[in-house]
Amino acid sequence: MHGLLSDIAELQQQGFEIVLASSGSVALGLNSLHADIESAGVQEKQAAAACGQPILLNAYKQIALEYGFDIAQVLVTLDDLEERRRFLNTKNTVHTLLEHGVLPIVNENDTVTTEEIRVGDNDRLAAKVAQMIQAQHLIILTSVDGLYDRDPSEPGAQLVETVEDVSEYLAVTSGTSQLGSGGMLTKMQAANMAQNAGCTTLISQGVLDRPVSSVLEGARPHTRCVAKSTPSSSWAIWLTDRLQMAGSLVLKQAAADALEQSENGILCRDVVSLHSTFQKADVLHIYDEQGVERARGLSNLSSDEAALIAQNADRPVKELLGYQTAGRLVNRNNLVLLEDHHLPWEEPENPLRVITP
Repeated sequence: MHGLLSDIAELQQQGFEIVLASSGSVALGLNSLHADIESAGVQEKQAAAACGQPILLNAYKQIALEYGFDIAQVLVTLDDLEERRRFLNTKNTVHTLLEHGVLPIVNENDTVTTEEIRVGDNDRLAAKVAQMIQAQHLIILTSVDGLYDRDPSEPGAQLVETVEDVSEYLAVTSGTSQLGSGGMLTKMQAANMAQNAGCTTLISQGVLDRPVSSVLEGARPHTRCVAKSTPSSSWAIWLTDRLQMAGSLVLKQAAADALEQSENGILCRDVVSLHSTFQKADVLHIYDEQGVERARGLSNLSSDEAALIAQNADRPVKELLGYQTAGRLVNRNNLVLLEDHHLPWEEPENPLRVITP
């Protein structure tokens, strides 16, 4: 902590604005509960986070004060990052802390999250924060020098110094640590999210002396994941770079092929099947009939409403829903077509409803 915070203090004096994503509360809190990570269940981990969080932040605060700056805790949940209004509220809080010279320390609120509703790893959490604040660099400190072209323990493994296309390396990324839930796969996913926002990711080994500035200066080995030269808009980034899939649909092939030219967005009558139960304002993943993910968009309707309209195309929408609407599932201005640089999600299985016979 001394090495990290002294380095941050020097970078702040040089004019850098820094946000730190740090975990450790569960590991610290397990000691208070006299429990171990192998046997701890969800409730024990939540309780451990509650015990460990004040210990972790007190240590950060005392050391930061030695180097002349203060820290603040920003605990977030998946909904704070995926739900638009809460995302913007969190963004405003972080920016206000930075304006006042306070170091925001971001962590997932492990005391209230479960496996089904959590981000799960600091890599993608940090990438979402980097997108949120439009950071220039995302620095991920880990146990190796960076991304290797194969398992680093294998003879002949070579460090990959520059990555343009993250998808080329997904096959060689696997494995997680016992206390952490992220491996090199989540680091590549995080790098892809950062790239889309115009943020360069640097992955390197965590060291005691100048861990951040030495990577920025190129003084030690690392992997650089190069940012897109023309980043997407903040709205498009928020729509496309999701941490969980709220719902999805399969679109008729002809309608999917015409998405780029269409001004109508996605109409309920063009839907082949719906997957998962979703609500109005959820972000949907849109596939064609060949299983290729083509777009992501903000839903105007719930899955029940969309199915009702699609299955009764000859009846007025107002009669079906009790209120007037165009019957459009996704408006064109709330629809983002996926490009090659986006990592696709696997096609969902088991449709909630098959709309067409």
